[in-house]
Amino acid sequence: MYTMVNYEEVDPVGEAMHLLREPLDTEQVGVTVARCPPGWKSVPHDHTDNDHEEVYVLIDGEADVIVDDERIPMGEGDAIHISPEATRQIENGDAESAFVLVSGPEGLEGNDVETEWIIDGFSG
Repeated sequence: MYTMVNYEEVDPVGEAMHLLREPLDTEQVGVTVARCPPGWKSVPHDHTDNDHEEVYVLIDGEADVIVDDERIPMGEGDAIHISPEATRQIENGDAESAFVLVSGPEGLEGNDVETEWIIDGFSG
């Protein structure tokens, strides 16, 4: 079984964020496509309340990600991991940029959870 959606058909939140978790009906992972117009800034936030870590992948343009008051310049292809307790914010520059944001619960460990990813089928 699978679910498919085109992010451009999902209304953006805050002018830029296409939240795909609900349209894709996911339970353990959130995916957002952020098409950031020039000068756009996200709201500074953390994920302490839901214990979600995030990975931001910049797929187009340039932008800064601010993590706990440290400004991190990002270019096309750069990825950054952000822990749940860290405050984060995207600040876009003078041109449009695009991110894919992935989030999920930190530390999926225990007796009922595999701790290694199965990568068979991804080798080429």
